[in-house]
Parts: sequence; C-alpha cells; structure tokens
Amino acid sequence: MKRNLAISTAIFIITLALASGSFAFWGQKIKTLTPAKGLIKIPVASINDGKAHYYRVKAEDGIIVTFFVLKSSDGIVRAAIDACNVCYRSGKGYIQEGDFMVCENCGMKFASNRINEVKGGCNPAPLKRRIDNSNLVIEMKDINANSWYCKYKK
Repeated sequence: MKRNLAISTAIFIITLALASGSFAFWGQKIKTLTPAKGLIKIPVASINDGKAHYYRVKAEDGIIVTFFVLKSSDGIVRAAIDACNVCYRSGKGYIQEGDFMVCENCGMKFASNRINEVKGGCNPAPLKRRIDNSNLVIEMKDINANSWYCKYKK
C-alpha cells in the first residue's frame, strides 16, 4: 500500500513538473496581426525586453505565417520566420533559451545576435525589417515571399 502511494506521488510530481515546464512555451501568446497598407507595424517599446515575441499574419496565399521578433543582446531588433530551410516540414519552429533561439525539431541553438545575419540551413529564416519612428516595420511582400516556410504549421 505504501509503495503504491509512493509511486502515485512520484507520477503526480513528474506530471506536474512536465506540465509546468511545457506551459512556459504553450502558454506563450502568439499575437495575430492585421497589416495596414501592406505593412506590419509593431511598437518597439513592446519588444525591448530581450524576449522573443511571436506573431502570426495571413499571407496572400492564405497561409498563416508565424514569425518572431526580439531585441538581441547587442541591442538590435531582429525578426525571423518561425521556421528554417531544413526543419520547416516539422511545423515546430523555435523557442527561446536565454540568449539563444533553439530549433524545436533538431535542437540546434542560434545566438540572438546572429538572427538576420546568417541564413540557410537550420538558421531561423530572416525577415527584412526596419525601424520607422517608434515602430518595427515589416512589409507584407516579405511575409508573402516566405509563407512557404509555414505551410506545415498547425
């Protein structure tokens, strides 16, 4: 009887630990954006915390494109499709671990200050962006050109 109680307690604790760890990612809010005049505008003040912020927008081909933006450790605001050339078919994308973005499919890590600098392979697919006044601006033509990366996302 005591052994069954100990096993049940251990299973409960493990389940609770796994659920709380998963919540950190699953609980992350992906904001849906609506472009205006072919542009996506995100206030820089809302992404200045060094954390990856995830967004989705509908491309002209109907695919929902997911991307992330973050202010990297070198102070530059960066943007990338939440997929890469190699693992996009998994539909999994990236999670943030400290100053790295980690591919959820293969586990490769990419330093935040290399986002938009390195492309190809398993690097997050870069998105062109610019700062205009106090907004990060991404043109829909760039989202549309990269929609194929998100074809397999659920």
